[in-house]
Amino acid sequence: MSAQIISGKEVSAQVRERLKKDVEQMKLQDPNFRPGLVVLQVGDRDDSNLYISMKMKAAAEIGINATHLRLPKTATEDEVLHSIREVNENSSVHGLIVQLPLDSIHKIDTEKVTNAVAPEKDVDGLTSINAGKLSRGDLGDCFIPCTPNGCMELIRQTGVSVAGKRAVVIGRSKIVGAPMHDLLLWSHATVTTCHSKTVDLAGEVGKADILVVGIGKAEMVKGDWIKKGAVVIDCGINHIPDESKPSGKRVVGDVHFASAKEQAGFITPVPGGVGPMTVAMLMANTVLSAKRFLEGHQPGRWNISYTTLNLQKPVPSDIVISRSCVPKPIDRLAREVGLLSDEVELYGKTKAKVQLHIIKRLQKQPDGKYVVVTGITPTPLGEGKSTTTIGLVQALGAHMKLNVFACVRQPSQGPTFGIKGGAAGGGYSQVIPMEEFNLHLTGDIHAITAANNLVAAAIDARIFHESTQSDKALYNRLVPLSGEQRKFSPIQINRLKKLGIEKTDPSALTDEEITRFARLDIDPSSITWQRVLDTNDRFLRKITIGQSPTEKGYTREAQFDITVASEIMAVLALTSSLEDMRQRLAKMVVATSCSGEPITTEDLGVSGALTVLMKDAIKPNLMQTLEGTPVFVHAGPFANIAHGNSSILADKIALRLVGPEGFVVTEAGFGADIGMEKFFNIKCRYSGLRPHVVVLVATVRALKIAFILKNHNMRKQIENAQHFGVPVVVAVNAFKTDTEAELDLICDMAKAAGAFDAVRCFHWAEGGAGAVALGQAVQRACEAPSNFKFLYDLDLPIADKIRIIAQKIYGADDIQLLPDAQHKVELYTKQGFGSLPICMAKTHLSLSHEADKKGVPRGFILPIRDIRASVGAGFLYPLVGTMPTIPGLPTRPCFYDIDLDPETDQVNGLF
Repeated sequence: MSAQIISGKEVSAQVRERLKKDVEQMKLQDPNFRPGLVVLQVGDRDDSNLYISMKMKAAAEIGINATHLRLPKTATEDEVLHSIREVNENSSVHGLIVQLPLDSIHKIDTEKVTNAVAPEKDVDGLTSINAGKLSRGDLGDCFIPCTPNGCMELIRQTGVSVAGKRAVVIGRSKIVGAPMHDLLLWSHATVTTCHSKTVDLAGEVGKADILVVGIGKAEMVKGDWIKKGAVVIDCGINHIPDESKPSGKRVVGDVHFASAKEQAGFITPVPGGVGPMTVAMLMANTVLSAKRFLEGHQPGRWNISYTTLNLQKPVPSDIVISRSCVPKPIDRLAREVGLLSDEVELYGKTKAKVQLHIIKRLQKQPDGKYVVVTGITPTPLGEGKSTTTIGLVQALGAHMKLNVFACVRQPSQGPTFGIKGGAAGGGYSQVIPMEEFNLHLTGDIHAITAANNLVAAAIDARIFHESTQSDKALYNRLVPLSGEQRKFSPIQINRLKKLGIEKTDPSALTDEEITRFARLDIDPSSITWQRVLDTNDRFLRKITIGQSPTEKGYTREAQFDITVASEIMAVLALTSSLEDMRQRLAKMVVATSCSGEPITTEDLGVSGALTVLMKDAIKPNLMQTLEGTPVFVHAGPFANIAHGNSSILADKIALRLVGPEGFVVTEAGFGADIGMEKFFNIKCRYSGLRPHVVVLVATVRALKIAFILKNHNMRKQIENAQHFGVPVVVAVNAFKTDTEAELDLICDMAKAAGAFDAVRCFHWAEGGAGAVALGQAVQRACEAPSNFKFLYDLDLPIADKIRIIAQKIYGADDIQLLPDAQHKVELYTKQGFGSLPICMAKTHLSLSHEADKKGVPRGFILPIRDIRASVGAGFLYPLVGTMPTIPGLPTRPCFYDIDLDPETDQVNGLF
């Protein structure tokens, strides 16, 4: 009786149908996900092209996104290895095949190239790592070479159990024979491998219940060698002469099929047996790799290690503590929290930037819990909001084993070298390395300085050139000849459209249109855009520019602001994408024309260049805490001038990474009347995010200053948070000078004022362990009912919105619009900016406009001396009282203590 034919075509069709369903299932899990395969070919061999076309066709049928990467015959080994490394780093690719042979005119080490493929993408199963795992029996943690894998699938189709059977493999190649031996062995067969030196090959074959042949010799194994009823798998592909065929030859296997089928119980034909299975199993490995990727990169499924603190008493200085803890390599932390290698740009070993395309990958994932940390009205030394933020995330992560991210602002270098020192937290609750955090980080603030000052230069240059040239000369220079013709740049086309001029040919403009296009006609007295510097320098608060003879008498009074007060910083913090940032930068209003029209950076032609300068700054910076929890450090707008919160982008990415049971803790600058109010009314409007809990930081020291029990600032700030319908947890940041009675009293007062809970915190001295009670309170508060609402409607008149903030948040009786402010209300309403949210610029040291009025001042009128527009950022900022926009240095600045040790390269003196 003839053997049953094992049809590779039929089995491979079944495999492909199964794989199609697997891919559809993955799409249900993530609609944007598709398994990715790259086939890398060197040269242009016809046989390789045929094999690749079969693979590409099979991939398309199953739903795999396959790419054929062809390198020329001139490709060198280094170029091939470079291409492999690029594919290895591409997270959208789950399988990489190097098509052999490598058809190059240069000598290429095939083994080196094969082993350059990342083992987790080696769907051919040819790397030494995958081969080693297979030989050890780690079948669930490797890729099995496709031909042996296909052979095993064909054997399974027979229904014959491999376990306990005697198997013979003829051939010991790395691609077929050796891995086939291992597969049969780990399937519990007794396996013999035969080769060219085997004595009595026919005798060995005759013992086999299962015979796999892959030696490349046409019809070598005869039927009378084969044991009756054996399973025969023929992997050979050979050509022998056959005059009956048009080609003069036909394909046969390594087994003499006609005689073997009379002995065997099951046999594979050639062609149509093992061949189709090889491609099918290649696809199966690719889908398996994609499944592993999905399972291993589920947002919220972290495999994170924490750093154990070695607590010392008394608590050493911040810099000593920072250096006593060795940070994890930042690429390791990135992997631990679910970031992919191509989503991370390393800046050394301790900091990295995160690519924005991660947002697309995570867009279907649910957000975690959102917590904002704010404080009572601070003393000049601050009340420890940053320290509490870091202590809380260390508690939630390292001690409560919850996924958690801190999202904090990047500090300005002005205060670092001025009076305040660093802003990385303190004690055993810090972002590390603190010197990296407090100094240049990844250069974002420098990028903002460059972009801001480019705008300032463009404004004065434009005024100068318009004042010294005729309309025609100005136009010809703005639209210069290139070759034989003039051409508008894309940004100039935008200006033409804004002016209602629907022309793209520079020669077609009328004289009147040329004048309108070329002349911005900026009113110098209306310029609101200032130059910036990230240094405390009081002597730049008022300057005169243009005093050189080359400026031909064009001088004007101007000033410098500190960089973090720049509108570009606020744009960075409030943007949602690169495209959104480009639009916001273009909308920034820098002045008014003499006819009352707003002048934007787009009108100046500089908005595209600004985007280029900011293209890296928009990516959040990844760092870590002392206990190894992740931190995004991104954007740092001034809280008493701008809105004082870290970036929306960092928050959104972090919320998706932590998963629905995780936490993102962000900090709002200064007291709740400043940073928290702006967090809710500005940041949350633009982000669409809704916080679960407010953590209000209080200290005995600050409340004593506020005349505890009589003039209760904490009660007012709790009330301020409750205006927004969010539960409040008060964190009493304990100092060693505080008594038990004082701490208990504050907790009791907070609860009586309506706080959800109030707990003592010791994170400065104890790290995360000292904030576990706070973490537990926050966790409970997240489950409490909340009814988030904004304080005011955007469609209200500008003055009404200011009045609501002044009365409800500050406790003022009313506001007073001084003449400049009244003029700006009318101007901005006319210009169409009246529906923007309000960002109050006032002192952070009092609820009122007077810094020395502590506690909860009453019976005051809030004077609004001026209003300015940050149209690109998206808010109007009223100026309350007098406030410098660039700090000055004290008599003894912090820089007296800062120095570099040339032997160790360590920064000394930061605190």
